[in-house]
Amino acid sequence: MNHEVKANKYILYARKSSESEDRQMASIDSQIEELKRLAEENGLNISEIMHESKSAKEPGRIVFNEMFEKIKRGEADGILCWKLNRLSRNPVDSGTISWMLQGKMIKHIFTFGRSYYPEDNVLVMAVEQGMANQFIRDLSTDTKRGLRNKAERGWYPNGSPLGYKHNPIKLKGEKEIEKDPERFETIQKMLKMVASGKLTPPEAYRKGTSDWKFTNKHGQKVSISSWYAMMNNPFYYGWYEFPSDSGQWHKGKHEPMISQAEFEKTQLILGRRGTTRPRKYSFKYTGATRCGICGASVVAEHKIKKCQNGNTHYYIYYHCSHRLDPKCDQKVVEEKKFEEEIIIVLNKIKIHPTFLEWAIKKLREENRDEIEEKKQSLEDHKKEFEACDKKLDRLLDMRINGELSEGEFITKKDTISQEKSRLRASLDASESNSTNWIDQLEEAKEWLAFAQDALEKFKDGDEEKRKEIFKAIGSNLSLSEKKLNIEANNKLVGLEKISSEIKTIFKRF
Repeated sequence: MNHEVKANKYILYARKSSESEDRQMASIDSQIEELKRLAEENGLNISEIMHESKSAKEPGRIVFNEMFEKIKRGEADGILCWKLNRLSRNPVDSGTISWMLQGKMIKHIFTFGRSYYPEDNVLVMAVEQGMANQFIRDLSTDTKRGLRNKAERGWYPNGSPLGYKHNPIKLKGEKEIEKDPERFETIQKMLKMVASGKLTPPEAYRKGTSDWKFTNKHGQKVSISSWYAMMNNPFYYGWYEFPSDSGQWHKGKHEPMISQAEFEKTQLILGRRGTTRPRKYSFKYTGATRCGICGASVVAEHKIKKCQNGNTHYYIYYHCSHRLDPKCDQKVVEEKKFEEEIIIVLNKIKIHPTFLEWAIKKLREENRDEIEEKKQSLEDHKKEFEACDKKLDRLLDMRINGELSEGEFITKKDTISQEKSRLRASLDASESNSTNWIDQLEEAKEWLAFAQDALEKFKDGDEEKRKEIFKAIGSNLSLSEKKLNIEANNKLVGLEKISSEIKTIFKRF
């Protein structure tokens, strides 16, 4: 569809975060220069330039919010930015942008490779915003996956406890956690003294801090509460729990300070009825779920019920860990109730195979011409960049032949070099744009396919498959009033919002 630019005043908005999400993004200055050139070429009136160095993965950016207040006051009605993901990587801000565009408070969003108008198909913008939102979630997921894999390999992924240190220059086959030569033997001696009964915990603490110069990693005296926490830490006899409160215990490959028998003796001396033992249970829905009352993590446990007729039934219950509020009155929930709520969400996002075919076809149709334009733009930028190289070669020849003075050579060389730098930025942007949509289209197909058959796969799947689908569908999971509350994944929010409309349209056909 052909559009005429309808906005009268544009705010040029540039953003770059120092976090890993924007590692490959052009600098703010580069964005501003390129966008100013783009505005001049297209006859756009820039009323103000706004920029900030802030991540967009969460709402609350000051400059971003100021920009939308200006638009609401009528000081501008268009936005000029490098890419759509410069505006938002979270569903809250994405919703604001979509709503103001559909309500025509924003008449035009102009980016380096695409325009967005109030009359456009909302599905295309929703998919692109969902991609930006998911990029942030994928970073978090990849990080958590890496930590989990490290824990499963036997190496504690978080900060090492006192007496140990991470090996910063580990080579293949070497230990990732090794003894701290300054503290390992001192702590080991203190723990063994307590386990053997030769010293009480307070006596061991006093002897360690005064006679053996027991300090923390900063060379400061260790507090008595930290000492007691160390005596209750299973890491010192070779085990650790990861993630915290998950019930998933791992045998570490680090060298233990004491034996399990010594650890258990210490627990008896401390007056604890039981010991912190590794548990073999792995629960599907812990880790990401929080208590809706106090915000603490939700944990799970097995329950065995023996009936009078001799039958035995096994149940899994989820409940608040009470780590933040010991008096929290959150009720326990059986795993079946958890899964009922998951099925409700999967029902909401389920789409018909015919709609999947139509959606992919529509996305391809709307972007076929754009892909060709991007390819042509890429070729044009390559030719211009190569032309700059030839200019520099000719300039050098002229200098060698004495046709140019040193001053003339430097002036012309700086001019061409600046032009080459500008073209390099444009070329990088064109290369990124030429492949970005293809990647997005493939990812969109994957998520649409997920929405189509996730319900059946969850119902028929084993524990691992159910766990995988559970992690994919939601965020901000909370347990409240014996009910699991799920905020749908950003990529699925658009489908959930228009699902009823889709079903209505499908029935017509």
